[in-house]
Amino acid sequence: MDVRRDVFQAIADPTRRAIILLLAVGAMTPNGIAEHFQTSRQAVSKHIKVLAECDILTYQQQGREIYYHLNTDKMKEIEKWLDQFRQLLAKRFDQLDNVLYQLKQNKK
Repeated sequence: MDVRRDVFQAIADPTRRAIILLLAVGAMTPNGIAEHFQTSRQAVSKHIKVLAECDILTYQQQGREIYYHLNTDKMKEIEKWLDQFRQLLAKRFDQLDNVLYQLKQNKK
């Protein structure tokens, strides 16, 4: 059974966000990633697995090494959703501003 994790749940974790930032600079091996954290290699591997299951990371085998890459297309999908959410919030705040303005005008 192929389990798909929620991408927003995946990026909610600060360690996983830090891994994303590292890989935004360039591809790295799991050991290379783990060197940046004061936790076990196994713990970092679990974070990598979650990010890969969400398609945030892709990997490429080069000889005996596996290099993880940031999937920029997936990051663009996340950005697009956040943009839509930002626009919705801006619209609601504009509506609230209008209501507050009307209340202020009615008091005069």
